[in-house]
Formats: sequence, structure tokens, C-alpha cells
Amino acid sequence: MKTALLLIDIQNDYFPGGKMELEGALQAGARAGALLQCFREHGGQHIHIQHESRRPGATFFIPGTDGIRIHDLVAHFEEEPIVHKTFPNSFRETNLLEMLREWGTERLVICGMMTHMCVDATVRTAADLGFQVIIVEDACATRALTYGETTVPAAHVQAAFLAALKSYGTLMTTEEVISRLAAEQI
Repeated sequence: MKTALLLIDIQNDYFPGGKMELEGALQAGARAGALLQCFREHGGQHIHIQHESRRPGATFFIPGTDGIRIHDLVAHFEEEPIVHKTFPNSFRETNLLEMLREWGTERLVICGMMTHMCVDATVRTAADLGFQVIIVEDACATRALTYGETTVPAAHVQAAFLAALKSYGTLMTTEEVISRLAAEQI
């Protein structure tokens, strides 16, 4: 089965010192780096997704800043494809779907940031488009959210969104994905 890896928004602003630091970003980024290495070693297709904030008043992912750069844990090589997006959904107003169809992709392995926003929107769309989806649960990160006077801890946000995404794909750990894909030779 033709499989591609999507690395969603693993950018400096989400890491310590960034303008929108996520809980567990370093750990998730390191695991995403391990997935990327597996795909590189086995010749698997992979795409970096990079968010650029274009809306007035945006506070992070500002074009021209260090915060928008792909983090070194998943360093982008010049010859590797990169999709630039301005919406949470990686398919919206991008060439992602065309790239995947051109490659004959049937299955997507998805990791990245933020679980409750861009990962969620992309996973749901990918499933709706007919892709088999694997969400790498330990290679995603999020943050605490507030609704009214209630603050929901990041671990609860992560668990709730992953629980919901089970309806759209299979949840697996990095180790499980690498083991499975290495055996299949991607």
C-alpha cells in the first residue's frame, strides 16, 4: 500500500522559547524525527506542512520570523516537498491532494502540531477524501485550552481529540508505526 508521511506544523514557534509553546513539543518532535528518518531510509514519500499566519493580528508563524521555520528535529532537506498553508486543514487551498494523488498514495501517517487544531482538521479531511489514516499519537502535541472559566489541561485536550479521531483513523505509537512500515518496506 502506497504510504506517505505528513509532518504538520513542526515549527519553532511551538517549541520552548517560541511564541505558542506546546506541552510535550520536544518529545513529539523527536518522535516525528524518528518517523521521518524511517521514511527517508526506506524511500517513503513524506511531506513537510508549514503554516504561515496571514490573518491580521496573528501572534505566531509570522512570515520572515525564526518561529515559522521547520524545527531542527525534523529538518527539511531542500529536495523534500513542502506544502505551505494558511488554514488549519492542510488540504485547504494547497496542492497537497494533487501531490498525494500523483504518487498514488492510499495511506497517510500523520503527526505534528497542534493535535486539537491542524492535526484534527487534516485527519478528518484525509479520511473524508478516502485515505486510510494512521495518527501517530505520541508524535503530536497540543496545549491547554480555556472555555469560559474552565481551563482544560493539555493532557486532557490531547486525550479527548485522539479519542475522537479514532473514528477517522487508527491510533498508533511511533514505535508501532516504524515497526509496521519497516516490515512492509513502506
